[in-house]
Parts: sequence; C-alpha cells; structure tokens
Amino acid sequence: MSPSDQRRFRPAAPVEPAPVDPLDAEAASRLPPELRLGTSSWAFPGWAGIVYAQKAPREQLSRAGLTAYARHPLLRTAGLDRTHYAPLSAAQFRAHAEQVGEDFRFLVKVHEALTLHRYPDHPRYGKRRGAENELFLDAEHARRAVIEPMLEGLGRKAGPLVFQAAPQDLRPLGGAAAFIDRLHAFLGRLPRGPLYAVEVRNRELLSAPYAAALQDAGAVPCLTALSRMPSLPEQWQRTAAAEGRALVVRWMVHRGETYESASERYEPFDRLVDEDEETRGALAGLALAAARASQACYVVVNNKAEGSAPLSVFRLARAIARGLS
Repeated sequence: MSPSDQRRFRPAAPVEPAPVDPLDAEAASRLPPELRLGTSSWAFPGWAGIVYAQKAPREQLSRAGLTAYARHPLLRTAGLDRTHYAPLSAAQFRAHAEQVGEDFRFLVKVHEALTLHRYPDHPRYGKRRGAENELFLDAEHARRAVIEPMLEGLGRKAGPLVFQAAPQDLRPLGGAAAFIDRLHAFLGRLPRGPLYAVEVRNRELLSAPYAAALQDAGAVPCLTALSRMPSLPEQWQRTAAAEGRALVVRWMVHRGETYESASERYEPFDRLVDEDEETRGALAGLALAAARASQACYVVVNNKAEGSAPLSVFRLARAIARGLS
C-alpha cells in the first residue's frame, strides 16, 4: 500500500453505537433473513442517539461509523452513494467491508458515466458539460472500473450493483425502445454473478419490453420513490419486479420535495419531519410480498424521504413485522 493510501485508510477514532430500542430489537427478530433494510450512506452527525451513542464529526463517521451502524439489528445493508461520482479502488471497498460483519451487504451505485449518454449542462462536469459520453453503457469500463474492484474489495459483502440512469432525452438514442435494446445488450456483456439492478428515471421506460430485457439479462429493476416517478406499487407491476431474483427499492425523496428543498428542511436529519404513511405502507406491502415468496429484498432509505433515514427504517421494519404476524 502506498504512503498516500496508508494515510487515507489510517483508522479513525472508534464510534460507539446508540442503545437499541426494545421495539426495534423485537421487530428485527421477526423479520426474514432475506430482507435487508438500511440507509443511503451513514455519515450524519445528527444521528447521535439514534444510530451513534454520541455526536461525532462527519469525517469520523465516514471513516469509522460503519462498525457502530452495522451493530444495529435493523441496519443490515447500506448504500455506497459516493461510487456514483467516481469509482472506488478495491482497497477503498475493502476498508468499508472490514468494518462490518459477514452477514452485512452493501448496495453499490455504479459510476454515473456508465448511464449518461450525454453529460448534463452543469458546472460540476467542467469541460465535459453538454458533451457526448463515450463511456455510456460501456461494458468493459463497467467490468474494469466498477465490478472487479467491488468484488475484490467487498467479496461476499457485495449486494446489489445499481445502475442509476438519470432522466434524459432518449430521442438522440432512437427513443425508449432503442434505449432498452442497448441496455439489454450491455447487461448481457457484463460478468455473471453479481446482482445487477437498474434504476431508470424516465417514466416511459417502465414497460413490458423493459421488464423482459432485464429478466433475459438476469438483472432486476430498482424501484425508486421520487415525485417524478409512478408510485412504488405501479413501478412494481410495470417492471414485473415480483419475478426477479431480488426486490430492490430506494425510498429517496418526499413527494413534492426536491433533494435541495428536503435537505434544507430536514437537516440535521435527527427526526421525522414529514411522515409519509402512504409510501411506507406501500413499501411494507412490497416487502411482505417478497417475504412470502422467499424473494431476497433490499430496501435503502434516504434522509430526504421523511427527515431521518434510520427512523424511517425503524418505522418501516415495525410495519413489516406487524404484517408478518
């Protein structure tokens, strides 16, 4: 390991877990092992008293908070969102894996360059903004930059690998049908083994041809709760999600809010600000359907869904446990 990597992976001060509510412990004991609940990332100082025993700086939680996070019986997965912006090395993945137990699984987002046919006109893309993307659905880049480092670093702790496709104009690609055909071919060229999940943000893609393309390639849809998308039950039906090897869902943003507005209203993410019983109930119903079918299920919740992702997970888990009674 190089000196720079040694500095990067130098252990941070340990983080202690918060006490577990007996109601959460009871819910955890009743949930099937195939169901994994968790949050999008974990480095939030506002989770003190909820996930962490004491308030700690974001950097410390980012580097060392996973050990405490994974000790909560209801937090058996976590989203690795930073991989969306740049691929991680095997050593970086391994640093995360070493903080959690053998039963833990990570939900990893792929490098966004794989799912953008043209870079958005946004300052963060610099000279690439508005330009065509040569890495769009490039299976070799996916294998080399994402899949192999993930498998080497995480091993059995690798859960779903999510290809999140931002909303984009599909006309230059030939429309929805042409996009689906290209996606199908791309998925067919990927290494076999990992659980590939595809999350699209164009409503017109949620169709029978899309569902058939994923099934034929051995991939599954990733359902997402966002204002611009249909309800979770409608997505589940339109993508034939019940027929996949796993159900993957991300509860992202409260309806009517944007990432920016929700973040401004909900920080420091230490309480439920806007409870969304409709989405929670729908998600509980989908998780129960997966449990009854012995289908693996991954659910990841964002702070922007209701105000505090772990508190949303705990409420959701109790609802699912009640449904299993």
